[in-house]
Amino acid sequence: MPRQPDPQLEQRILDAACRLWSRGGEEALTMRGIAKAAGTTTPTIYERYRDRDDILRAVRIQTRVELFAVLGRTRTITQACERYLEFALEHPHAYGMLFDAFAQPPSLHEPWPSFNLMRQRLTERLGGTPRQRTRLMLSVWSLMHGTAMLMIRGGVAGPLRTQMIHSCLDGIEAVIAEAARSKGKAHSGPKWPAGLILGEAADSKVINVEPEAGPDKKSRPTRRSKGTSQL
Repeated sequence: MPRQPDPQLEQRILDAACRLWSRGGEEALTMRGIAKAAGTTTPTIYERYRDRDDILRAVRIQTRVELFAVLGRTRTITQACERYLEFALEHPHAYGMLFDAFAQPPSLHEPWPSFNLMRQRLTERLGGTPRQRTRLMLSVWSLMHGTAMLMIRGGVAGPLRTQMIHSCLDGIEAVIAEAARSKGKAHSGPKWPAGLILGEAADSKVINVEPEAGPDKKSRPTRRSKGTSQL
């Protein structure tokens, strides 16, 4: 009888890639190593994925889809933040891989559905447009990601896990409340550049912005980073 295809093989490959990445980083993630960890052969891996980068992209997309499905069942930004942290703790390997070089192509030019969903929740609460809430979303995201990585790398559990999650949620709520109070007018640093776009797939781009000119400095033009490109 002909050999039946394994319906779980692709998932085993992605799971194996996550485990290898978490244990040894980029050096441990070889096609041969993935094949061995997934219980298959290197030629079989190449039948499904062009190279290691193709596997990493598949892991990122799968993780984004799963995270978005979890967040999509929430109704408020606070609920979404809590589910986000719980997802990170339940899927530490895939979560960590998701943010490796996230601001560089190709990850930069892939859709960021969860980022956009949460930014939309901020917009619904505070008004304006999603792009006007990108800076605030970065504040919220930084609080969530920092807390998630502290708990993952620290092996946090029990009462401390609960307290860290709710400390993060309290901080996020304070940030949002201050944004509502100041109507987004109070912030440090230069104005958000019109050409700095995140989470919008083909339109996403990261630019290097020179510091604003002081009284004794001449203005210098904005430079685009070498990594900036269009999808």
